[in-house]
Amino acid sequence: MIAGGLRIGLVDDDGDALEEWRYVHNVVVPPAAMSLAEARERLARGYRLENAYDGDVLVGCSTVRPVVGGVGTVIARVLPEFRRRGFGAALYEHVLAYVRGQGAEVVETCVLGVNEDGLRFAARYGFAEVERYVLDGESDEWVDLRLVL
Repeated sequence: MIAGGLRIGLVDDDGDALEEWRYVHNVVVPPAAMSLAEARERLARGYRLENAYDGDVLVGCSTVRPVVGGVGTVIARVLPEFRRRGFGAALYEHVLAYVRGQGAEVVETCVLGVNEDGLRFAARYGFAEVERYVLDGESDEWVDLRLVL
């Protein structure tokens, strides 16, 4: 349990948790929707995947990439119908504490450019925009942000 009764569950390759994580990921970032195999590949690369629940209701998920050279990458996602209730803040604080514990001195994140809620959230927590880009062959803009701890 963390702030506000939010429950965080670590995702592994068994059961429904990975499918729930994938569901939230795909709803929040449809241009980067991934298959079950792609989600499993994230686990194999050492990504920490977690789901966030309000009681038994799935409200969000997170991805934490391994800390390399003092830099950790965190991505917190909250389903649109559950935003502005403090879930994003609680989830973000949870993953931030985790990467700090792994030795991160800098935290990076990536937000889909049209996700104004996500960009405002990142700015509110002190992230600064580093780069905006469109992947080759794509049309969606992505924003990379960075926070020095």
